[in-house]
Amino acid sequence: MKTNLKIIIFTVSALTIGLLLGWWLFGSTESESSEEHQHTSTINGESVWTCSMHPQIRQNEPGSCPICAMDLIPLEIEADDTNPMAIKMTSTAMQLAEIETTIVAKSGVSKNIRLYGKIAADERLVYSQSSHIPGRIEKLLINFTGEFVKKGQTIGYIYSPDLVTAQEELFEAEKINNSQPALFTAAREKLKNWKLNDQQIDRIISSGKAQQNFAIMADVSGYVTQKSVNLGDYITKGTTIYEIVDLSKVWAMFDVYENDMSWVKTGSKIEFNLRALPGQTFEAKVSYIDPVIDPKTRVTKARIELNNSDLKFKPEMFVSGKLASELSSNEQKIAVPKSAIMWTGTRSVVYVKSNSEQGVSFMLREVTLGLALGDQYVIEKGLEEGDEIAINGTFNIDAAAQLAGKPSMMNPEGGVVMTGHNHGGMSADKKGMNITSNTLETKNKEIQPVAINSNTKEALKPLFISYFELKDALVKDNLPEAQESGKSLRQAISKINMSLFTGESHDVWMKYSTEIKSALQHIEHFTSIEELRTSFQSISENVINLSRSFKPIEETLFVQHCPMANSNKGAYWLSMEKDVQNPYFGQGMLTCGEVKSTIK
Repeated sequence: MKTNLKIIIFTVSALTIGLLLGWWLFGSTESESSEEHQHTSTINGESVWTCSMHPQIRQNEPGSCPICAMDLIPLEIEADDTNPMAIKMTSTAMQLAEIETTIVAKSGVSKNIRLYGKIAADERLVYSQSSHIPGRIEKLLINFTGEFVKKGQTIGYIYSPDLVTAQEELFEAEKINNSQPALFTAAREKLKNWKLNDQQIDRIISSGKAQQNFAIMADVSGYVTQKSVNLGDYITKGTTIYEIVDLSKVWAMFDVYENDMSWVKTGSKIEFNLRALPGQTFEAKVSYIDPVIDPKTRVTKARIELNNSDLKFKPEMFVSGKLASELSSNEQKIAVPKSAIMWTGTRSVVYVKSNSEQGVSFMLREVTLGLALGDQYVIEKGLEEGDEIAINGTFNIDAAAQLAGKPSMMNPEGGVVMTGHNHGGMSADKKGMNITSNTLETKNKEIQPVAINSNTKEALKPLFISYFELKDALVKDNLPEAQESGKSLRQAISKINMSLFTGESHDVWMKYSTEIKSALQHIEHFTSIEELRTSFQSISENVINLSRSFKPIEETLFVQHCPMANSNKGAYWLSMEKDVQNPYFGQGMLTCGEVKSTIK
């Protein structure tokens, strides 16, 4: 009995020791392992939940993202050596935000420029056909413009009392020619002063009778473009009767705007075509560039000379050309797509991508812009070869940075981190789909109001009236009406007297009005409403900036934004109504968008 008891005690003791030893060896390791692999962060003992697309969202309970309505996931914490001012994004978030990147490199700087203009007569081949004889027009043989005349052709007849008297003097001098030859010679020379030749004078002497009507001969060959007298008119010596143009050579005159002048040079090749000659392409070199800029249109003229022996080029024909120009064959520059640049009015910024073991992050970086190259900008300072930058989805990155309190386009110093509990002025509707933020899109702090007087504000009103008409036409998908409104807007800007702006206001007006006119310069040539909507983006941004600077409208203006416009990059416009009517999609998505800020 005692032996059995000892066995039982020994067995129980061994089992107890084994359990304790097993717990010490394996239990603590499992606990430590569990702690090492615990990726869910906690706040005051609670798990933190975030959104894969909007990592700035932080909540202490599961649910839906207040921005995109995706299911929240537990926040994973790992050792992070990334810059605390950078905005981290998961691969899923980058895909949903349609973020694209590229590695910048230096290359030759070139630009394709679209030029528009008209065919014009060669000014060196324009002549005024005048009369060398004073008198009354007795007969005109050219009675309409457009008729061709040859040099030496009789184009009319004139009756001249002075010439009749001079002929009578010639007859009298001819009678005493033997005794006073000098007098006869003087009488002949007097007739030659009226452009009569020796043969005509000899015929007059032979006839012995004064000629009443004298023929007017064409001095040059060409087309009559203007008729200045009528039958029965009295004219003096030198009076212009017709304007005659030789069209065997003509000019093509192209408009060159200020921002393109550095690219267009004498000798540059222009490939061009005309609406009147579809399917035909021509090429010629620039022969002359006007050194003076038109103060109203802010353009200069580039001229090419064309042989027109077959008369296919007619004055006033519209011509459109393309010029490919290089800044310098030896100079290498960094150029990036315009979609990568975010411009605040005084600063230009990009988002630079960084890769690490912890994932992908983006950091705001300010850059200095150089020349515009169509859909690219030259970067003078701020980027180096090998930097990887975002070229699509930049506004989505910036929005995430603003909500996360990181440096962003509108807030370069960063701010308070935004969470899903409305801790920073953010509010969500009941569905969690609509979000606004006083840091996401506020009044542009970089643009300070500039004082202007009441007369200047009144002068600006037609500009805004035309802008809102353009916006309404785009809402209605009406291209012809939009083009007319755009031309009215351009005219409204041109009619504004620049002397109304002095000091700082002058610089502001020149900056934004030039950008608006540049966006409107080719509005007549747009063939689709999408082309006009692309220009409307730049027009709207600059009209908004004018509104913020001058505040010329007494009513409250609403700055509205559609995130799906501009290939999902987003675009803004200005409205006098709070209700959204989208000019970028028109009737297709009329109410897509939201009010971002107001201008009072």
